[in-house]
Amino acid sequence: MRKLALSDEILLSIDKPARYIGGEVNAVWKDKDQVDVRVAMCFPDVYEIGMSHLGIQILYELFNRRPDVWCERVYSPWTDLDKIMRERDIPLFALESQDRIRDFDFLGITIQYEMCYTNILQILDLSGIPLLAKERDDTCPLVIGGGPCTYNPEPLADFFDLFYIGEGETSYDALIDLYKEHRQRGFRREDFLADAARVPGIYVPSLYHTSYHADGTIASFEPLRGDIPPVIQKQIVMDLDAAPYPLAPIVPFIKVTQDRVVLEIQRGCIRGCRFCQAGMLYRPTRQRSVENLKRIADEMLKNTGHEEISLSSLSSSDYPELEELVNYLIDVCGGKKINISLPSLRIDAFSLDVMGKVQDVRKSSLTFAPEAGSQRLRNVINKGLTEEDILKGAGDAFAGGWNKVKLYFMLGLPTETEEDRKEIAHLAEKIAVRYYEIPKEQRTGKCQITVSTSFFVPKPFTPFQWAPMCTKGEFLGHARTVNHEIKDQKNHKSVRYHWHEADVTVLEGLLARGDRRIGAVIADAYRHGALYDAWTDEFKREIWEQAFVNTGIDPDFYTVRKREENEIFPWDFIDMGVKKSYLWREWQRAQEEKVTENCRAKCSGCGAACYGGGVCFESKN
Repeated sequence: MRKLALSDEILLSIDKPARYIGGEVNAVWKDKDQVDVRVAMCFPDVYEIGMSHLGIQILYELFNRRPDVWCERVYSPWTDLDKIMRERDIPLFALESQDRIRDFDFLGITIQYEMCYTNILQILDLSGIPLLAKERDDTCPLVIGGGPCTYNPEPLADFFDLFYIGEGETSYDALIDLYKEHRQRGFRREDFLADAARVPGIYVPSLYHTSYHADGTIASFEPLRGDIPPVIQKQIVMDLDAAPYPLAPIVPFIKVTQDRVVLEIQRGCIRGCRFCQAGMLYRPTRQRSVENLKRIADEMLKNTGHEEISLSSLSSSDYPELEELVNYLIDVCGGKKINISLPSLRIDAFSLDVMGKVQDVRKSSLTFAPEAGSQRLRNVINKGLTEEDILKGAGDAFAGGWNKVKLYFMLGLPTETEEDRKEIAHLAEKIAVRYYEIPKEQRTGKCQITVSTSFFVPKPFTPFQWAPMCTKGEFLGHARTVNHEIKDQKNHKSVRYHWHEADVTVLEGLLARGDRRIGAVIADAYRHGALYDAWTDEFKREIWEQAFVNTGIDPDFYTVRKREENEIFPWDFIDMGVKKSYLWREWQRAQEEKVTENCRAKCSGCGAACYGGGVCFESKN
């Protein structure tokens, strides 16, 4: 019988002990003496967040398909257990076996959000693994990072042995096989890392060197050895139907953030929004066949018992067989009272017929993302939506029986003016008016419009990577402008307004755009108590401010400073398919307020066709 790492006394004294006991339905169990490689797969946040992440589930399936590998899970302990583990010297452990992470071969950490960086150090610290990669010996697990934040891994370079750049379905098998070879002939960490650096998509930061100009910008980035590549090529899987997918995902004992079946219908996006990092990183767009999706949906619903299925995609409306898939799911789910969630739908492509059928199972609010209030600014960001599209889509939704709408915008976008910000309030007002234009007998209650604004972060590998960020004060001033303008509208009682924390956004931007020197700031903040920075109640602004003072780092250098065309960015050593020259061209077009057509309408020559296949390849040919 499996022995739990935590005693009953501890489990009864902490919040949600089910986070730490494992044993859930569909968890994978293996004899550790019968496997060659043990992988601890980590999401550096609390269990409820990590268990909602599809990428971890895919990798869990990928690794555990191999009879010679056992992949287990580990998440960040919440602050109550973190305190106890430190006081009683309890090492961090994996959920399945309850064995300590220090005894695994690999610790794989998915890095989805910059504000989880201190949680990564918590994972290492509680595991008894030295924070700095250079201080680890051959007995330590190999710490490897993956996920979207690894497209600028430099702020975390000191803490990781390796990074995997791209989608995990391509090169992980080669890396595992290489590790087994080194184990068989006597494992030496530095020898393995030197060989791993030649595996496609693998970046070993200790084998590269950065030099700087006097003004602090990067002068050069070069490998320290002649037998490893100077540029790391992004890895992607082109045939999604052939890629592994979790048909029996783990069913948690407690409610998690996304307590549902997640059906990934495609990767990538054809739209080319200039602020969107994911839209650039995951090019070219690739789809799963509708027949395969039907099979996957059937299996997942049967193996989990979930009461909701959600379609996962950056832009679900652009999936060619969406209507056929949704109609199939309606037939399957309707009689079983299983809700169908359709996120990432574009307001100009919303099907009233499909919406009406889905709402028969269970209603929820509709979510639209105009991103900018004015047409001028939507052209700048290449959103590809007109006000007519937005109002028509909202009107169709209201006529279909909906009365709750969520609208997402950004503040602090390049070229943004005060008038652009006020247009957010005006657009919300026009949508409310559209609702009250519907005959009273056709309405379904009071109109409820929720306006949410986040603050813009110019992420790597986007056309806006050259743009400066706003300061905290500017961000808050922009939010006040929107708030005051909403209150001045006739239907303001139908509109609620929320905005993001400015402190967190500024720090997110700094971590997203930072270089290796930022690692010292992260370490200092962690040592002085920074943890769970993504959680509003846990974020400690003063600790981060002091960390910049302690390390002598000027945060404005990474945020508000303007970039020149030929500046070397910390992430320029990564080839992610989309060319830097294309991104610069889009940056210029943004300032000229010119719209670039989507990939299906016309190939814009971004460079992602180098991978072959996908919508990108079809439009070019």
